[in-house]
Amino acid sequence: MMRKFFSLTTTLLLAACSFAPPYQRPDLPVAKAWPSPAKVGAGDDPKVVQSKVNLSDWRVFLSDPRLQALVISALGYNRDMRIAIARVDEARALYGIVGADRLPTVNLVVSQAAARTPGAVNMTGKPLTIRRYDVALGVTAFELDFWGRVKNLDAAARASFLATDEARDAFRLSLIADVANTYFSVLELSERTALARTTLETRDESRRLVAKRREVGLAGDLDFLTADGAYESARAELASLERSRAAAENALTLLVGTSPEALPEGRSLREQGGASELPVAIPSEVLLRRPDVRAAEQKLIAANANIGAARAAFLPRIVLSLALGTASPALSGLFEAGSGAWSFAPVLTQPLFDAGRTGAGVDLAEARKVIAVAEYEKTLQQAFREVADLLSARDALAEQLGAAEAAEKAQTERLRLVDARYKAGVSSYLEVLDAQRETFAAQQAALQVRRTLSASLIQLYVALGGDSKPPQAADAN
Repeated sequence: MMRKFFSLTTTLLLAACSFAPPYQRPDLPVAKAWPSPAKVGAGDDPKVVQSKVNLSDWRVFLSDPRLQALVISALGYNRDMRIAIARVDEARALYGIVGADRLPTVNLVVSQAAARTPGAVNMTGKPLTIRRYDVALGVTAFELDFWGRVKNLDAAARASFLATDEARDAFRLSLIADVANTYFSVLELSERTALARTTLETRDESRRLVAKRREVGLAGDLDFLTADGAYESARAELASLERSRAAAENALTLLVGTSPEALPEGRSLREQGGASELPVAIPSEVLLRRPDVRAAEQKLIAANANIGAARAAFLPRIVLSLALGTASPALSGLFEAGSGAWSFAPVLTQPLFDAGRTGAGVDLAEARKVIAVAEYEKTLQQAFREVADLLSARDALAEQLGAAEAAEKAQTERLRLVDARYKAGVSSYLEVLDAQRETFAAQQAALQVRRTLSASLIQLYVALGGDSKPPQAADAN
């Protein structure tokens, strides 16, 4: 009988239908190309360039050995990353719980029942004690999924699990970018601090030189006070930069989650930029590889499946309970001949009136799908904007950096000439001070632009989906 029951159950499950709408990925709500062609690679064939895009490993774009060690530590020790991983485990467990409802649960049941009835309330007129011992394999309240209600709930749970998994990947990419950006800030502040320290030493030498010239009558008090004020300003700037650098280093330690020992030697800001080879003449379909976009699509798939489960609530539900075993009034007789027992209790439930609850459930599921579609499209539009902004920023920052480095070179040469003229008695010290200030500002500006460009490149890498999985054809089933 058990074989017949499971054969019947399997047949019915295979024949089960689904009332979920067929899932179709919405069309991209963005243009097929970026708003304006970038200068780098703009003449390349998009199909050819897309085939050359290699985002398989973040190490290709973060080639600094010290930065790589910091990112690896962050992926292992960052507390928010641990929470994201645990969320995936939680969603996987919930999916397993829901998916188990698609198969019957078989239990071994061993029970004893004893009851005593007083003689006054039974036909014999004497106290009556009844005992019963049962041992059985039982299936309790197993729903035959004719209309795909359980199947769609399982599909929704699976999509929710996958959305959580994609969210974990999105956070991972975000963490890599945060570590890189903070590391670049530390590098910038370290180099600016070293520059400020060198400037302070230079101005101290100038102050001593002016003091000696004043002693021999070649400079006045005004020149000395000017040189002294410039020295103190440089000292204040150095203190401010050291404070900012310490704060940036503390932020980096928090992101990494630990204090790695024996880190490899790092590179300067000028030596960064592995991501500068990222192609830009690629179609907007590359956005489908982004984990946040894939997470939004999985949420849409879950909402689509929930519609099928809500619609199936209008139809009858058939629930089976089955037990097969032995029963005896004495424990010793449980396995004697003739002690076999079985029970079979099918229950059919057909909703007749629930004050519109079931219909409202369908309306709720459909409304949530509309929300999920809008959120998916909004995520794509935001992703499109991010990439478009970063592509534009890459060209502009590259040009800005070239101009900043040219300005730095020009100001450095100007300072050399003015300093030589001052020592020869041709120029005033005010000209020297002005040249020092302009040179220092140009050097600081070049460092800032260099850091911004490095951060922009890693952000572009993340915006293009990083080393996440390529897009797959979505399947609601």
